[in-house]
Amino acid sequence: MTTSQETQVTNVKAFGTNAAKETLSQMTIARRQPTAHDVEIEILYCGVCHSDLHQARNEWHNTVYPCVPGHEIVGRIVSTGDAVTGHKAGDLAAVGCMVDSCRECDPCKNGLEQYCEKGFTGTYNGRDKYLPQRTYGGYSQRIVVDEHFVLHVPENLDPAGTAPLLCAGITTYSPLRHWKAGPGKKVGVIGIGGLGHMGVKLSHAMGAHTIVFTTSESKKEDALRLGADEVVLSNNEAEMQARTGSLDLILDTVSAQHDLNAYLQLLKLDGALVLVGLPEHPLPVEPFNMVHNRRSFAGSSIGGIPETQEMLDFCGEHNIVSDIELINIQQINEAYERLLKGDVRYRFVIDMNSLKS
Repeated sequence: MTTSQETQVTNVKAFGTNAAKETLSQMTIARRQPTAHDVEIEILYCGVCHSDLHQARNEWHNTVYPCVPGHEIVGRIVSTGDAVTGHKAGDLAAVGCMVDSCRECDPCKNGLEQYCEKGFTGTYNGRDKYLPQRTYGGYSQRIVVDEHFVLHVPENLDPAGTAPLLCAGITTYSPLRHWKAGPGKKVGVIGIGGLGHMGVKLSHAMGAHTIVFTTSESKKEDALRLGADEVVLSNNEAEMQARTGSLDLILDTVSAQHDLNAYLQLLKLDGALVLVGLPEHPLPVEPFNMVHNRRSFAGSSIGGIPETQEMLDFCGEHNIVSDIELINIQQINEAYERLLKGDVRYRFVIDMNSLKS
């Protein structure tokens, strides 16, 4: 079949939803056949990000249906376009949160496609440049992506555990690198979930003294296993006060409402608190906490393609993958409900072979 633009397409199996209040179920979607610069990937594993749930249920009020989520993709290349030079059939490859950008603005030219001035094309629920539809994500058999947005996966890494690196990994790696986490630096990580547990692993591997802040006594042992040097119960006032003015960087991975000011007070001179979680409502900031010690409150969004490849290579060198629970695609609705309860340590990953059944 063809579209009105005569783009050749192939139908593939997928899992998605047609409405905010419907569960996810099997459907058929159209993928373009590879053009000259395209890479076609058979999807082996796809991570389940909390944003998948937000989009599927239209909680950000911008979802266009049908919606097929998934932007933590690892698979094998099955074919490439004639002009592709950096990838070949049989390679283990990955796709993250973006499948295109304008590539003409200054951020794009500097490898910061996530800050594209015209807006990057999301792996799903984005505007498809080739077909009269939205983009569809990784809860599917195959995906076709421009070579620029296809990443190499180190062969020594477990491909299932690698999948969440494409969102949770790069979301925490990028601010750690930008704010120069490393030896001699004290880095705090607020929250131990899909993002937080990767922040701990990466900060530790970079050589920073890593302090985890959690409200859960039960997660202390796990935080130490992940690489934390210290674990602080954030609801213990004495433990918090003991760290006043001592941290260089705090990575805030929490998406629920919480008191930023309690953490801002922990920063030393020129310290920064960087938000990577997405709380639903604004978070109040006390001005005196910013003025004192010349502190910064900042945010960070995923990473560009060069930095994402750098992150994957770094994880390959340090043998870092996500802690996962592997599920079949038929369990995705149950996984969403468990995700809402925080009942996963620390990332669901779908074995996409299950879609064949």
